Amino acid sequence: MPRAVGHSCNFKFKMRCNGSKRILSLGTLFPFLLSLVLVACSAEEKKSDTPEGAFAIAQEFDQNERYEEAIRRYQEVKNKYPYSKFAVQAELAIADAYFKEESYPEAQVSYQTFKELHPKHANIDYVTYRLAMSFYNQLPETIDRDLSLSQNAMTYFDELVAHYPNSPHVAEAKEKKIDCLKKLAGKEEYIGDFYYIRGKYDSALGRYEQLLKLYANLGFDAKALSRAAICAGRTGELERARGFLGRLKKEFPDSSELAEAQREVH
Repeated sequence: MPRAVGHSCNFKFKMRCNGSKRILSLGTLFPFLLSLVLVACSAEEKKSDTPEGAFAIAQEFDQNERYEEAIRRYQEVKNKYPYSKFAVQAELAIADAYFKEESYPEAQVSYQTFKELHPKHANIDYVTYRLAMSFYNQLPETIDRDLSLSQNAMTYFDELVAHYPNSPHVAEAKEKKIDCLKKLAGKEEYIGDFYYIRGKYDSALGRYEQLLKLYANLGFDAKALSRAAICAGRTGELERARGFLGRLKKEFPDSSELAEAQREVH
């Protein structure tokens, strides 16, 4: 039977080789189909009745970006050979395949499950990083939408930095955490501005204070101090207004935000 399968695959390849002029004349469709045939033939020629062979077949689909089929094959490795080392490799490969095809919620669940089942795995720093990135990649592009998943992402970025400081993923984890913080800061500023332009100065002041408390030194301080001073002044809290103004003078003495606040707070 193996010879028959191999013979069949070779025959298909020869037919396509002999008809190459026709394939080329029809653009990119037939080369794509040819690649699928070759992948299928190559996979069939491997022995699927061993964990190593079954895993190799799944890998081949994975490498050719046929992620749905790769995931199905990895699942088969897990189910047929649960006590093999390839079963654990298949678990991680499934998470990676979901991640590569940008199915981030599924990747997130897969990495979380792997992390819970194999906390001492040699690549657990990588798993933690990819878990954080799975949350991060689900964040919306605009700050006016739900950013709650950023907290999950930062939790795992922090875990990576704290527990695996020598991991090659630490530098990017730190960068992505800062980006999460900037998104959250932007959201806080957005809400504060929403109240401010509508004259709801008490509500706006609370948001600007929260922005200064939780997201300092991310590029939002000058505006937050200025708006906080103005809001406090307009609600009659002159001492608080002067406190914000004093800090603004000290930290941003030449800013346009200071000039704006000084026009209202004396």
